[in-house]
Amino acid sequence: MKRLLIQLFFLFVVLTGTAWSQQESPQMQLPKVSLTAGMFVIHAQVVATPEQRAIGLMFRKEMPANEGMLFVFEQPAGQCFWMKNTFLPLTAAFVADDGTIVNLADMQPQSLDSHCSIRPVRYVLEMHQGWFAKRGLKAGSKLAGGPFAR
Repeated sequence: MKRLLIQLFFLFVVLTGTAWSQQESPQMQLPKVSLTAGMFVIHAQVVATPEQRAIGLMFRKEMPANEGMLFVFEQPAGQCFWMKNTFLPLTAAFVADDGTIVNLADMQPQSLDSHCSIRPVRYVLEMHQGWFAKRGLKAGSKLAGGPFAR
């Protein structure tokens, strides 16, 4: 039984590694949603499937200043992100169902460091690192539009 589990684990690693190595170009043809944070507009690409979320912003060399990626999960849970194969420094906003930013995490490119929500959330918005800070947005700030429409 133990040997079977080990074989399945290595098969998983090989298959997922192969899938990622075949997908060495960024996801660009994703649905978009407009969000607001106070007077600031965000154009976010939406990733909602496990496959889309697994790739996220990997392999991107550039991204417009007010564009980001909104990760949508099926239900609130503790969400953790890392930066494998991600070349842009990002800030992740962990967001509650009502659009409230729960916490922010600055993430360095190509890092395997884990950055997690401090409580269960359904949404994570990744933007250029420093985007939130430059606009005075922090934990407790609210996002509106898209899934946060009232």
